[in-house]
Amino acid sequence: MTTPAIVPNFGSDDTGRKMAIICSKGNLDMAYPGLILGNAALGEGIETHLFFTFWGFDMIIKSRMADLQFSPAGNTAMHLPGTNAHIPQAVMPVPGMTSMATHMLKKQLDDLKIPSVPDFLEQIVAAGGHLWACRLSADMNKVSELDLRDDVEGIISASDFIEMTEGAQLLFI
Repeated sequence: MTTPAIVPNFGSDDTGRKMAIICSKGNLDMAYPGLILGNAALGEGIETHLFFTFWGFDMIIKSRMADLQFSPAGNTAMHLPGTNAHIPQAVMPVPGMTSMATHMLKKQLDDLKIPSVPDFLEQIVAAGGHLWACRLSADMNKVSELDLRDDVEGIISASDFIEMTEGAQLLFI
């Protein structure tokens, strides 16, 4: 007896679909999943909202957004590009490893023609995406709207974000 295939039903009517992505990490490697998924959703015609909270705030703070780092410390999946050779965790805390890993990751992204975080956010907004900053994170970090990218639509509470994205697919990154 064959087990029937499980095929998800996403419905035939895509109108009214929403994607809500909560960006909570400020490391370079954790910035891209939300940006890539948000861009993909916009490409499918889905209303897309990105909410930046905690360390994800670094992605939208003017003075920090172009200098996100990739720390290999604690990343047990870290390996040399194009190989299966894992880099031992014992060498990760060595001075200069974060700079080296950041440089390597930026080069890989550049080679693939993937835009920098600020440029990617600009593309997302140009495609109709919405950027929102978390009120609690702004207060904790003593950040005002003047510190944020000009295309951030506002500093709002988590409750406001939940209300505005009612019925959305929610991703927490």
